[in-house]
Amino acid sequence: MTDRIPTPPSVLSRLRSDPQADIDRARLDPDGFWLIEARGYEWTREPTTGLTWDRPEHGWFADGETNITLSALDRHARGEERTRAAFIWLSESEEAQVLTYGMLHERVERAAAGLRSLGVGVGDRVVIYMPLTPEGCVAMLACARIGAVHSVVYAGLGVSALRDRITDAGARVVITADVGHRRGKLVDLYAIAAEAVAELAEVEHLVLWERIKTFSREHDVRTVAWESLFTHGRAPAVPVPAEHPLFVLYTSGSTGKPKGVVHAHGGYMVGTAYHLRALFDVHPGDVFMCTSDIGWVVGHSYIVYGPLVAGATVLFREGAPDFPDPGVLWRTVERYGVDVLFTAPTALRLFMKLGEGVLKPCDLSSLRVIACAGEPLNPEAWRWAQEHIGGGLGEGAHGVVIDNWWQTELGAPTLGTHPRWPARPGYAGRPLAGVEADVVDEDGQPVPDGTQGHLVIRRPFPSMLRGLHGNPEKYASLWNANPAGYLSGDLALRDEHGYISILGRADDVLSVAGHRIGSADVEDALVSHPAVAEAAVIGVPDDLKGESIVAHVILRAGHEDSPGLCASITEHVRRELGPIAAPGAVYVVPSLPKTRSGKIMRRLLRAQALGQDPGDLTTLEG
Repeated sequence: MTDRIPTPPSVLSRLRSDPQADIDRARLDPDGFWLIEARGYEWTREPTTGLTWDRPEHGWFADGETNITLSALDRHARGEERTRAAFIWLSESEEAQVLTYGMLHERVERAAAGLRSLGVGVGDRVVIYMPLTPEGCVAMLACARIGAVHSVVYAGLGVSALRDRITDAGARVVITADVGHRRGKLVDLYAIAAEAVAELAEVEHLVLWERIKTFSREHDVRTVAWESLFTHGRAPAVPVPAEHPLFVLYTSGSTGKPKGVVHAHGGYMVGTAYHLRALFDVHPGDVFMCTSDIGWVVGHSYIVYGPLVAGATVLFREGAPDFPDPGVLWRTVERYGVDVLFTAPTALRLFMKLGEGVLKPCDLSSLRVIACAGEPLNPEAWRWAQEHIGGGLGEGAHGVVIDNWWQTELGAPTLGTHPRWPARPGYAGRPLAGVEADVVDEDGQPVPDGTQGHLVIRRPFPSMLRGLHGNPEKYASLWNANPAGYLSGDLALRDEHGYISILGRADDVLSVAGHRIGSADVEDALVSHPAVAEAAVIGVPDDLKGESIVAHVILRAGHEDSPGLCASITEHVRRELGPIAAPGAVYVVPSLPKTRSGKIMRRLLRAQALGQDPGDLTTLEG
């Protein structure tokens, strides 16, 4: 019998969404289901067709015409929602700025008119290198409003990473700020941006938002003041075909240059807003907090577009979740009465390491859903978060921790555990409405329940990518590498209830004495040891076993490195998974190499151990 944990009745009574009817309808008639969903948004020409598909090419609502900002801004700004808060933004020092839907609508219209005055038009690419502020979001929406295609680059990547993305996107305009704030320090963004475009003649304008007026420096001759954009009147939304590109977002691979994932106005609009309501249980008027950044797909989908299309109030803050002190995130939840929190497993493990004392001074009872995505949520972190953030599993519980899985390429949740469903710790959940996911072998044949295989998507859904910018061959390979469908690159297994567990990337599989072991399995076992807060494992060559497992662990507060502790950790894994999975070595480390979005870079650990080139490190956290 699998370990499924029911949602407490006290939480069920607070939920307003129920996905089962949608899942059933979408299974019988996916095109009809999504067309009905599409009618809930603004169209200048309402679509009559659902999916058009000639594998690998596909599209949604192809005969429709819209602009995503009509649904995100205009329909709210002209109604009673005009005075509702769209954005609540906090600085690192907890200073707040509130933009209502009416205010945001006007600001975006003026910024869009300013971009148009610079010659930006339909289909032009604009790179945005901005800190996590309302101005960065306005820049994104302004591009979308005039049919331009934005490409946001995380404001923490360096010169060469930014230059490569500007060049690959073919951007005519770059928008940046003078500085960003990170853990009390100023990051000189303009210097990075100016150096990145110095030799790029194709960049015509470098738009600069100056936050600190005391900076005195020589500006690139192409520099244009951000404030000057707002002096050219107001731009209406430009209607574009539903399949018109909305943005290109670069995601790093293990080798070679980053790939530019392309998403479109119509399908992305419908898919992201649908899952905000149907999975995360966010409704108009709710306060929804997301701890991601606009440099990542979660920030695109669930700081900017999804919440605005849905008419929610989105709360976000610049800076790390534990700065200026470990309690700042939880004070924010209490102060603003956050209903739903979207964060990452790495954040939960951070607070698990710090201990529940950080949370105790704060009233978290407003939270009814705590959603996690970005990497596998290990069972120990789920149980800790449910107990200390969600209020436990008894009648005193006020919220529920849910897992979900998706990718930059997929745009919105794909697998998930709805708050009404029993939790299966260590499992992301079941396929959501309109998703045909399966676990298959290399020949595309379904594998038995409980057996490791490749996670595939058999049929497109609206929020999926439409291509990889300038790389049709790579895009085709995503659909053609496995006969069953889109190959996610993740290994997974399914239980008898249809729940799917993500075991890690296919290139993160360990092969020990002929046994294939998922790195996530070993890491879950390590983190279940009472002394371990976080872990990453790699395989290194072994003459006898093929590969030997090497573990890197971060200890919880109150524990110190010692040979006895490392032996205890190894023995714990042996008991949990058997001798074949026991690490050959355990190293206690102060930190693990992670991407800026919080994913552990195991390939960097592997490359360091083997003296190899680690490949693209542009997203490595500094």
